[in-house]
Amino acid sequence: MKQVRSGDAEISYEVMGDGPPVVLLHPFPANHELWEPAGKALVQQYRLILPDLRGHGESAVGEGPATMAKHAVDLARILNEEHVGRAPFVGVSIGGYVLFEFWRRFRGRVAALVLCNTKAPADTPEARAGRMQAAADVLERDTEPFFASMIPKLLGETTRRTRPDLTESALRMMRKMSAEDVAMVQRGMAERPDSVETLKTINVPTLIVTGDEDILTGVAEAELMKQHIAGSQVKVVAKAGHYSPWEQPAEVGQMIRQFMDGVSKG
Repeated sequence: MKQVRSGDAEISYEVMGDGPPVVLLHPFPANHELWEPAGKALVQQYRLILPDLRGHGESAVGEGPATMAKHAVDLARILNEEHVGRAPFVGVSIGGYVLFEFWRRFRGRVAALVLCNTKAPADTPEARAGRMQAAADVLERDTEPFFASMIPKLLGETTRRTRPDLTESALRMMRKMSAEDVAMVQRGMAERPDSVETLKTINVPTLIVTGDEDILTGVAEAELMKQHIAGSQVKVVAKAGHYSPWEQPAEVGQMIRQFMDGVSKG
């Protein structure tokens, strides 16, 4: 993996393939490996840039909460390091939150967006309190109970029933995060600003993807984004939860490939 210094943290990322760049951001609490199966549909045509977001995988968390502002600056540093001026971006869950902030700060660098299994509103007071409690609990009890509690929320019911291998692989990715990493990333997400108004400013081609078994964001949140982003389209992945590119990689990879091919021709 490549590394770049960004502020107070060393950020790791993978680069795969040649051609026009596409940046793929993973969900919490995974890492860039989540994109490797779906990336097979893209890597023959595109240069894939796969960061480990701050606090995930091989990337350090730095000091204090891993805020969306820090993640956005980290992303800009990677683009500079790879000599990429402008690119399409794909983000799952926290990856989408990061892209809303990146758009606010660096929109000239965004050629197109794919927003997967994510949502625009800030946390409710209850959700924010839940994240802060989870951060405190993980520091006290370590990560394993937290990861076990996340699996039913992140993976769809079909995946959990029929693909125990995907559940185990997801847990392996999660276990690269320390208790401190999980706590600081949770606190950073709790602080994130509301992005509903930001949606109205997005004027690049946008694809919204969700899973029909996603209990964290799902179709309602996808439709909210579609209402506010002019010209955007929604695709619903069958038998997929919050980690839809991991659960149905061939289908999601093909969706993104078709979208990227259309963007590059446009």
